[in-house]
Amino acid sequence: MKSNRRRSREFALQGLYQWQLAGTDPVTIAAQLGEAEDFGKSDADYFTKLLDGAIAGAAEMEQLVTPLLDRAYKSLSPVERGILLLAGYEFRHCPEVPYRVVINEAIELAKAFGGTDGHKYVNGVLDKMAAQLRAPEVQAARG
Repeated sequence: MKSNRRRSREFALQGLYQWQLAGTDPVTIAAQLGEAEDFGKSDADYFTKLLDGAIAGAAEMEQLVTPLLDRAYKSLSPVERGILLLAGYEFRHCPEVPYRVVINEAIELAKAFGGTDGHKYVNGVLDKMAAQLRAPEVQAARG
């Protein structure tokens, strides 16, 4: 059974996908997704925090993640970019969520919505990102 936070992440990823492809503003995206049948099973506040935060910090996160990639940021699929934006936002702004949970949730999103091996790529990038953004937590877990 999916948690309400997992559903929030799924809806936020859908919103980021729409934002990337159509340039729709976050308020419109939130209103549209809020009408979805299963939206009531999500944590609406967390969804809004993720969507708004990931969009607001997208340029900064692109700069942070680009050196961690083996290809151009723009060559990633919109799903992979959206997952990296969400996870990066959670790493930076949601310290109450353990970094391993952020990575696991991102992998599950990639398995559900991404390409065949996209989850492996996302995992590798997020391991590097976690080491930068959550260094003390990662070192404590590994050490």
